[in-house]
Amino acid sequence: MIYLAIIVGCILGAILGINAPMISYTYSTYLAIAVVAALDSVFGGISSVLKKNFDLKIFLSGFFVNSILSILLTILGQKLNVDIYLATIFVFISRMFNNLTIIRRYYVEKWSEQLEHLRKIKAETDTNQSNNS
Repeated sequence: MIYLAIIVGCILGAILGINAPMISYTYSTYLAIAVVAALDSVFGGISSVLKKNFDLKIFLSGFFVNSILSILLTILGQKLNVDIYLATIFVFISRMFNNLTIIRRYYVEKWSEQLEHLRKIKAETDTNQSNNS
């Protein structure tokens, strides 16, 4: 079911992306910062689900507050003629990599446990077959 949702989402995204209007260069920096902040919140939410301490209120507040704060920092940086948004991107991307590390470790450990379980079952089956012979 999840694969079907991913495929449908990709197809809809491609169709909508082709027909979407172009974003002007003036606002592209703001949009990029908001997207990076939102992705950071999404990956943080996924890692907190895996750690079993997900809270929807914290996720939603972090999603919107991080996006708005990053846009405001970008505006401030442009007013001061300083590229503050680069620091914002650095922070959010480093947090995304930390969250991706947590997600990756979770699934690698889960996969390793399943392989170990299958090896034990195979070993037990082999010993039972050798004892019956």
